[in-house]
Amino acid sequence: MSEPKSVTGTTRLAAAVRDMWGELSASERVVAQYLVSTPPENLLFASAQELGAASGTSNATVVRALQRLGYAGLPALKRELAAGFTSETAPEERLKQRIARVGHDLDEIKDRVFDEAAERLDQCRRLLETDVLKQAVQTLADAREVVAYGVGASELAARHLVLKLRRAGRRARFVGATGFTMADELLSLGRGDAVVILHPGRRLREFTVLTDRARAVGAGVVLVTDVPTGPLATHADVVISAPHTPTGITAESLAGIVVMDTLVLALASLDEARAVEASHQLTVLRGQLIDRPEPRSRKG
Repeated sequence: MSEPKSVTGTTRLAAAVRDMWGELSASERVVAQYLVSTPPENLLFASAQELGAASGTSNATVVRALQRLGYAGLPALKRELAAGFTSETAPEERLKQRIARVGHDLDEIKDRVFDEAAERLDQCRRLLETDVLKQAVQTLADAREVVAYGVGASELAARHLVLKLRRAGRRARFVGATGFTMADELLSLGRGDAVVILHPGRRLREFTVLTDRARAVGAGVVLVTDVPTGPLATHADVVISAPHTPTGITAESLAGIVVMDTLVLALASLDEARAVEASHQLTVLRGQLIDRPEPRSRKG
């Protein structure tokens, strides 16, 4: 008996096109045909606008076709296609390919970076439903202390959340430890706390230990992740999708940082007096830390 073929991003795309062909409009079929006939590495570095031009349609048609095929957006398709690309290609080779695709024209480089950032943020905004946002904000609002956990590239977004929460008058601390060191950080986690986990989709034991500990002590868990249907999501109270970069062109933590800004602004709106008072105290403390020049003495 032969082994079943592994499902790759390419085979998943082909299957989706085959299964949904009868549901696609004429223009969406044009897009679908172009997607399945184009090498995956070419799709990885293309924007929706470029795909629309190449297929003779439009960027809006590309997005609609992808959604009809079951993808949240172009970044979702790229992430699936990139899975095989990143696992089979050395990092230095991927960098060479990124540079080769982008070229050396500064306008082209600028467009590539901003297009991918816009696509990721647009998808993140569409995926963040109001009810989910409300639940996440309430979890943090009710927390005695917010613990933000992030490792690697996700550390930036976790630290960003802690900084802004403190400036809004909330108790918060960052945890980025791994291994045995992490155990010490988890000792003070207790009932009434809330944990925000910036999860990049990598299977690290620390994420499971953290969620298990939170559950054991009665702390809430808000998971911000690129894999909202992954195993870790079943242990979270709230799951927010934050698409990561499929190409490495934009920062991995970009969507996570914007989600953190959204949460903090929403929290500030719930308790404006606290946020304003914290901002005032911050200004006062900053003023005390500024060296002011001594007044010049007047000559008699």
